[in-house]
Amino acid sequence: MARTPSTSDVFNAIADSHRREILDALITGEKAVGTIVKGLSMSQPQVSKHLRVLNEVGLVRCRAEGRRRLYRLDAAHLQPLQEWLAKYEQAWNGRPDRVDDYLKELRQQGEKE
Repeated sequence: MARTPSTSDVFNAIADSHRREILDALITGEKAVGTIVKGLSMSQPQVSKHLRVLNEVGLVRCRAEGRRRLYRLDAAHLQPLQEWLAKYEQAWNGRPDRVDDYLKELRQQGEKE
């Protein structure tokens, strides 16, 4: 069965590059929204929208400290992604020659563009 296009699961939530940037920013620890905004090329409303999606799927947790909202990564919810990737990791590790072939193919495609 095909996935429905929504952000209701980890796979769809991290499909957006902005949300991955936010997760990268939070990997070093808890941060306020303003701090996240300063480190990224997004507006505060954009960051808040993406944080809301990440929070809904459990990838980030929020806590209030006065008027500030502090966000932290909850990496345990990346487990479905890790399990899915594990299958491919076995294939990659078993066939390093195929990775080299794939990289050569990508370089050739890049040269053509």
